[in-house]
Amino acid sequence: MTLHKIGFIGLGLIGGSIARRLRRLHEGLSIIATAGHASTVQEAYAEGLIENETPCGIDDFYDCDYIFLCAPVQRNIEYLKQLNGHIGPQCIVTDVGSVKSDIHRAVTALGMERQFIGGHPMAGSEKTGLSNAKEYLLENAYYIITPTAQSDETKISAFTELVRSLGAIPMILDYGQHDYATAAISHLPHVIAYSLVNLVRTCDDERQTMRTIAAGGFKDITRIASSSPIMWENICLSNKDQLLKLIDRYMDLLRDTRDAMAREDGDALMEDFTAAKDYRDSLTIPQKGVLNRIYELYLDLLDEAGGIATVATILASNHISIKNIGIIHNREFEDGVLRLELYDKPALDASVALLKKHHYVVYER
Repeated sequence: MTLHKIGFIGLGLIGGSIARRLRRLHEGLSIIATAGHASTVQEAYAEGLIENETPCGIDDFYDCDYIFLCAPVQRNIEYLKQLNGHIGPQCIVTDVGSVKSDIHRAVTALGMERQFIGGHPMAGSEKTGLSNAKEYLLENAYYIITPTAQSDETKISAFTELVRSLGAIPMILDYGQHDYATAAISHLPHVIAYSLVNLVRTCDDERQTMRTIAAGGFKDITRIASSSPIMWENICLSNKDQLLKLIDRYMDLLRDTRDAMAREDGDALMEDFTAAKDYRDSLTIPQKGVLNRIYELYLDLLDEAGGIATVATILASNHISIKNIGIIHNREFEDGVLRLELYDKPALDASVALLKKHHYVVYER
């Protein structure tokens, strides 16, 4: 794939990570950017990541092969309006937002469907900004691609290859299907977690008994309630229609469970709980127990031959056994691409120390 010039509008965690990867992959590639803060542009220029020392104007993006919109959804739509009529005929505009319907509707209203392909890299962290961007952030993470009704198949294929070159796993979905799926597996769980925490907060007594004894299951199921309230306010409002449908369905299921308990229908409860357990056990994501402590860590790992073997050798040579190991593909709001589970806390602590000593970036849960 031959790329000449790529533009970024917004250069934070995701945009910065993509830019770093492209800079390493494509010698001679021109990368330009603008951002909400001029200091971000200056920082990127100082490290040789982009060509411009001050924020670009809209006309500077005219001859780009691709323009990545990496600002919040509503700001991306404003930038779309500014770009309309100011980009070359071969330029493809894409975005990295976790909600697609709003921007696709804006693209249609602006008549830009032939020049837009939506995107959502499912990797991220509570950390933000260019300083936390890593060239391997997207490795082995799913990257959802949402073409428009008028997207050219050749352009879709080329963008898919670009995504694959970032180390990500491309998956093409209709934007409505994307928003419904992410509402179910990401957005609704956050709403439930926030609501459950608020339930306990408002039901607790003056001695804060519930807060004091909260452990195990409560902490596992509510961990994501520590995410950014501002970010989740924006996501909930942007994906309101899909999320409301799923909240209604969830409330129906919760009501069914309540009714089964009220009539002491153990068979109905057992059937529902068993079906849920079987489905949950089939998911290819890390399993966390409610009662048993999981001794796990995550670490960033370059996608290169022998990378996992090197980690395993470091631990084995220090007599540390690995209980479970796996690559994390859906890493949105999670840290690290490689998950290691150890047998006990001493093994976990020793593993963290060893891997940091060998200059790995390690995250503990």
